[in-house]
Amino acid sequence: MTWSRETTVEDVLGELIERGYRFVHPRNEQGEIITVVGVRAHGTVIDIVRLDAEDDVLAMRMPGDEQNILAPETILWKRSGAMHTVVADLLRLADDDFAPRAESETRGCWVPSGRAGRAKWLVATA
Repeated sequence: MTWSRETTVEDVLGELIERGYRFVHPRNEQGEIITVVGVRAHGTVIDIVRLDAEDDVLAMRMPGDEQNILAPETILWKRSGAMHTVVADLLRLADDDFAPRAESETRGCWVPSGRAGRAKWLVATA
């Protein structure tokens, strides 16, 4: 995937949504959005893309059983930098690149964490 400088944030987010990413929007104490986080759990891994600004994006792939996906203990693949480059690198990964072998697929869900705009990823254990 290659984008030009004319590609908008909306174009990139649309592509991520088409690829199965779900988004959360963590907020500060005043309720303002502080970042946009996309999550895609597939196979035995979880892919995360965090967009703080067009030139400040972080993408990671981690094992599907990672307990804290926003601050993972194990990272299988990671890139940071400008949105166009980082998201293109992420989308070029094959679903099984860097994936650990496991008997079952990753499953989980986002649950509210008690405050408006806050959520936490819970890995399914059964």
